[in-house]
Order: sequence, then structure tokens, then C-alpha cells
Amino acid sequence: MSITVERAGSVIPPLNAVLLAGALALFLGALLSDIAYFRTYEIQWNNFSSWLLAGGLVIGAFAFLCGIVALFRSRRRAWPAVYGLLLLATWVLGFIDALVHAKDAWATMPAGLVLSVIVVVLACAALWIAFAGMRTGGAS
Repeated sequence: MSITVERAGSVIPPLNAVLLAGALALFLGALLSDIAYFRTYEIQWNNFSSWLLAGGLVIGAFAFLCGIVALFRSRRRAWPAVYGLLLLATWVLGFIDALVHAKDAWATMPAGLVLSVIVVVLACAALWIAFAGMRTGGAS
């Protein structure tokens, strides 16, 4: 007995899935670093968060480009368009978050933490939308 995965108008190609998961991991790491900085006020946590945000923005930009390609290749336009808008909103707010983190470490709180939470929530929503086209099938 095996479980198969059928693609029902899949929204996300494999490369885009890897890029999106990588960006989400980096944004989540930045959020965790912000939480650690908020609790300890050790400046190095703010530096970690800045670097993780920069990496998330680079990988997120490539995920956004793959999402645009998927939008034009898909026959269904609604879900890929929502996915692309979520990726764009994630990237723009991540960029604003990186600008906030570029300030003095003491000046980044609480705005940096709040923006990091919003960016992670948007990235999770984009990941959920991306995999909404996947469903499991029966035995074959």
C-alpha cells in the first residue's frame, strides 16, 4: 500500500518550494534572534537578526521571481496571484525590518520585533498558499 501525491493544479514548482522554505527559515531565525535580544539586550542578537534578514531577503527575492514565473505559466490566476502578492508583501516588510535593524541596537525594539513577527506570519501564509494545491490521493 502506497500513498501517492497528486498535483491538482499545483501552484508551486520544486525550486520555488526550496527557496520559499529557505527564506522562511531565515526570517524565523531573525524572529528568534529578535526575541533573544528583547529578553537579554545582548547586542550580538541584533547583529544575528540583521544578517538573517539579509539572507532571507536575498532568497525571498528569488522565490518571488519564481512565483512570478509560476503566475504566468499557470492557467489558474487567482491562487498564484495571491501567492505572489504575499511574497511581495513579505519581501517589502522584510526590507523595512532590515532598515529598522540597521539603526542602533537599542532603537530597534519593539518595532524590529513586531515587524519580524509580521514577516514570519506573511511567509507562513505564502507557504500555506503555495502548498494548498497539493493533496494526497489513495493507494495506487
